[in-house]
Amino acid sequence: MSSHSSARREPGPDEHERQERQEQHERQEHERHEPDRRRAEASHGGHSGNGGHTGPPVIAGLLLAAGGGRRLGGRPKALLPYRGRPLVENAVRVLREAGCGPLHVVLGASAAEVRERADLSGCVVTDNPDWAEGMGSSLRVGLASLAGTGARAALVSLVDQPGIGPEAVARVREAYRSPASLVAAAYGGERGHPVLFGSDRWPDIVATATGDKGARVHLSAHAAELTLVECGDIAEAFDIDTPPDLARLA
Repeated sequence: MSSHSSARREPGPDEHERQERQEQHERQEHERHEPDRRRAEASHGGHSGNGGHTGPPVIAGLLLAAGGGRRLGGRPKALLPYRGRPLVENAVRVLREAGCGPLHVVLGASAAEVRERADLSGCVVTDNPDWAEGMGSSLRVGLASLAGTGARAALVSLVDQPGIGPEAVARVREAYRSPASLVAAAYGGERGHPVLFGSDRWPDIVATATGDKGARVHLSAHAAELTLVECGDIAEAFDIDTPPDLARLA
């Protein structure tokens, strides 16, 4: 190829002028449509409840697994055997299969042993040193652990309810509408677990969750805002609290 044909031609003044006009036009078009774009993003973010971000809202799974099993002779509930593995693993699996994430687990009684024996990979595990005070302290610790995660709601489940599977949890999760959402599973019309708390509600729950009351104070005060999702057709909301209950784990 000749040197003449391979030489690089520099743009002339007219081409520079056309390029500048094109760039100016593109800037003007961008500025003209920017307000519409922002309104669309805000509208989408408000619909999804994800703070203006596209995609589905982040619904964290928060598992309370700190109980010491006082009525079970001091056997930590997280370590009760279920299908050959610690019970806490089943509770984590249910949250994961229901589409919750990130997954946060609050441990208390025998926390070191639970960490050693149970597979909690993929979870953020937090210890509650005040677990003996009751569920309220674990709920406060768990909600605090979600700070900075971007979660728009926390779906709270209990470790000792193996009769509640991913189908029921997913029903509650899908009832989320906004960070002000307040949703609970119902069994024959009676409120049960799991319970979904929109992030706007967390400060009040932390302020009122004491002893074994958990979030009951908040739920009672905001009963008119609560959405119940019937799950009695697909789940059983029994607890493992006493020795006779252990037969349900067989």
